[in-house]
Amino acid sequence: MRLAAVTAILLFCPAAASGASVAPHQPGSVESISAKVIVQTATYAKPGFDRRRTGRLKTYTDWSKGPQKLLVLKSARNHQWVKLRTAERPNNSSAWVPTNRLILSKNPWRVHVYKNRHLVKVFRSGEPVRRFKAVIGEPATPTPAGLFAVYEKIRQPNPREFVGPYVLHLTAHSNVLHSYDGGPGRVALHGRSGDSLEDPLGTSKSHGCVRINNTMIRYLNRKLAIGTPVKISG
Repeated sequence: MRLAAVTAILLFCPAAASGASVAPHQPGSVESISAKVIVQTATYAKPGFDRRRTGRLKTYTDWSKGPQKLLVLKSARNHQWVKLRTAERPNNSSAWVPTNRLILSKNPWRVHVYKNRHLVKVFRSGEPVRRFKAVIGEPATPTPAGLFAVYEKIRQPNPREFVGPYVLHLTAHSNVLHSYDGGPGRVALHGRSGDSLEDPLGTSKSHGCVRINNTMIRYLNRKLAIGTPVKISG
């Protein structure tokens, strides 16, 4: 996509056009914007090539090798730069990237996880469309709070095993576990099968992930694109 087309998408969204935060988790917001990385690019602490570099973004994710697509938080410098929610530690990390390294797209879906209620709510165009109970992190390994996004969608070879048929990795990490089960301690939404069925919905029994019924994780896998915002709150 050419820069002119990317700018047109940003102009369609008043929050992004003004440079204000795109806050899809707020009740009044009905769309978010996600950015697919199409060229490996440096990231910056502030918008502008003269600013301090903070890292690099690949076009693919390290675990599944799927597309690198991240949630847009802000735009700046006449929409030529966007601030992205990155998938690095610490949680809620962000970085600025030039827009011409990206393809931007709008997304009407968002998810809110309420830890104190063990509840997951799904919204489309600002309206609630689903709600269901969940298992969240136990006190020793709590589910982290913040504004995250779907990072990877992993279909499981055996849906009858612990995590069910799908795992939706988030840009979130455990604040306690820096590695887990061969991975970097990433937090996910996933299903419930095998031994995980011993922990009832509505309890705090996980290592930080959010476990939901298999029917619901299949629904989320169908509806949520990579980059969909997922807010986790108290």
